[in-house]
Amino acid sequence: MTDATARAAALLREHRESIDRLDAILVYTLAERFKHTQAVGRLKAEHGLPPSDPAREAQQIARLEGLARQADLDPEFARKFLAFIISEVIRHHERHQSSGAHAGAATQDQTQET
Repeated sequence: MTDATARAAALLREHRESIDRLDAILVYTLAERFKHTQAVGRLKAEHGLPPSDPAREAQQIARLEGLARQADLDPEFARKFLAFIISEVIRHHERHQSSGAHAGAATQDQTQET
């Protein structure tokens, strides 16, 4: 192996280690984000609020596109990434709505039985 090839291999290893650390940060950051969105979903379900907030979602997408430009990241990629996350959040909120509705119906049934 030449010196140039050995240096390239070492640089490749360093880049991959950095990528692995960043992937871990992304996963833990998304997990933390979803903890908060789950809490939001429960609050929305408890108070009869709709699972989706299109105005908020549009603001978030615009904000993320701006951040992407500042970070020299493709804003279209950032928009698609956030759109995917938002769709997952809405799906979770809808699940809270339906489980909340079932829980409310079960409580009503139990009350009517006694």
